[in-house]
Amino acid sequence: MKDILKYYKDFPKEGIVFVDIIPFLQNKSIFKELIGRVAEATTTPNVIAPEARGFLFAAPLLTEAAHVENVVPVRKSGKLPFAEGDLQEVLIEKEYGFDKLYYRTSDIAAGKATGDVIEVTILDDVLATGGTAEGLARSLESQRIVRDGKEYSVKVKEFVFIVEIVELGGAERLKKIAPVRSITEI
Repeated sequence: MKDILKYYKDFPKEGIVFVDIIPFLQNKSIFKELIGRVAEATTTPNVIAPEARGFLFAAPLLTEAAHVENVVPVRKSGKLPFAEGDLQEVLIEKEYGFDKLYYRTSDIAAGKATGDVIEVTILDDVLATGGTAEGLARSLESQRIVRDGKEYSVKVKEFVFIVEIVELGGAERLKKIAPVRSITEI
């Protein structure tokens, strides 16, 4: 699958090699195979998907993986409508700077729990340094979700990535939190 990827040097800034996963969306048979492999790697009913490319691979799981029941969108500022107290801000460190992402606790509460734990998979397109996934995981695991008067903790059970850039060491960083599964390594 890695042969289909495209690479752009010095994007979005000098020194970064951007891995373009859009070619996966231009080949129906490869996309179908890819989603099948993502479904096998994802073992929880709740999938956390950072925008925007994480959405592309998480949404098909709702119809292609019987065990996936809930996709939680993680967005940039100003993209999620929210009720007071529902929106959670996450400071993330990317390979080219810092950013903020947001998710709603009500979206997590809509998911399936096992006992008093809501297990989640963080699914994203590319694993580079792991800063986005680590920041998101730490934030999620700090949450206490209340649904129908009962409190639930959130546990990141695994990270799933479409592409892992091995030399950047993101997997080692994330394995301290949960197992890392990458569909393609470069």
